[in-house]
Amino acid sequence: MYAFPSHKAVSITTSDETPPSDIPHLLVLRPLSDAWLSALNAKFTLISPSSPLSASVHAALISGAYNRVDPALLDQYPSLRCLVNTGAGVNHINFEECKRRGVQVANVGETHSRNVADYAVGLLIDVMRRITMSDRYVRNGLWVTQGNYPLGSKLGGKRVGIVGLGSIGSAIAKRLEAFGCKISYLSTKPKPTVSYRYIPNICDMAAESDILVVSCSLTKETHHIVNKKVLQALGKEGIIINIGRGANIDEPELVRCLVQGEIKGAGLDVFECEPNIPKESIELENVVLTPHQSVFTPEAMAEVIQICIANFEAFFAGKPLITPVVAD
Repeated sequence: MYAFPSHKAVSITTSDETPPSDIPHLLVLRPLSDAWLSALNAKFTLISPSSPLSASVHAALISGAYNRVDPALLDQYPSLRCLVNTGAGVNHINFEECKRRGVQVANVGETHSRNVADYAVGLLIDVMRRITMSDRYVRNGLWVTQGNYPLGSKLGGKRVGIVGLGSIGSAIAKRLEAFGCKISYLSTKPKPTVSYRYIPNICDMAAESDILVVSCSLTKETHHIVNKKVLQALGKEGIIINIGRGANIDEPELVRCLVQGEIKGAGLDVFECEPNIPKESIELENVVLTPHQSVFTPEAMAEVIQICIANFEAFFAGKPLITPVVAD
C-alpha cells in the first residue's frame, strides 16, 4: 500500500567517493518515499546535499515544501542546469535568477491539475450539500427527523467565479460545466480559446457569483487577492473554495466573515500559515478543512515519479524537457 509522505533518509551517496561516471548523478533536495527511492535508484546515482559531490551535480529534484530556489541555493550548487519540481506550485522558484544562470525548470505537467480539480469539485459538493456536517450529525446519534437538520444547496446551475484559469482552473471549469454551472473567470488576461466570461475585476466577479474557486498561484499580485471587499461582494449566500495557496485569501478576514455569517461556507485545502489553522475555523460547522492533500493519490504519485524521470532523462540526453515551466 502506498503511503504519502513516508519520508525516509535518502539512500544516496554522501561521501566523497566518486560514484560510477556512466550513470547520471542526481541531486536530491527533498525527502523520498520508498517508491521514489526505488524508481530513481534504478536510473540515477543519487547525491545527498551533504555530499562533497553535490556542488558539481547538474540536475536536482526539488519540492516547494522543502526548497526555495533563490540565489543562495543556486550559489550553493553552482553546477545545476536542470531542476524538476514535484509539486504543483512554482512560487518558490526564482525564475528570473534561473534564466540568468541558464537553469532549466520542469514540473509534472497536467498530472496535478486533474487531481486537484477533482478534489476542488469534491470540496464544493461537500460544503454545499453539507456532507461532512451530515456525517457528524449521524455519528452524534441523530437522524433527519430529529433536531434541526441543516439542508444543503444544489450545485447545478450555480454561478461560479474561478480565480486563475490556468491548467487547474480550466480543469475545474470543465468539470463544473457538467453540472450546468455558469462559469466566469479572472486571469492575467482573457483567454480567447475558452467560452467562459472573462471579468477583469475580482470584486465584480464575486458580486456576480454564488461560488468563488481560488486556483491561482501565489505572487505579489495574488497575495490576499480575496480580501474583505471581495468577501463582502460575494455575500451571505456565497461559498468559497481554496485549493490554490493559503495566502491568496486574507485568512483572518475570511474567518471573521464565516463566524459572523457574512458568507455561507468554505472548503479549504490550503492555509496561510500551514500547518497552523485558525482555531475558530476548526470550531465552525460551515467549513470543510483538509490538510493540503488535493494532489495526493497513489495513481498521481506514480505518474509524477515517471514524469520526473522522463524530464531528467531528456536533460541528460541533451533533449528538450518534457514538461518545461517558463515564467510569465
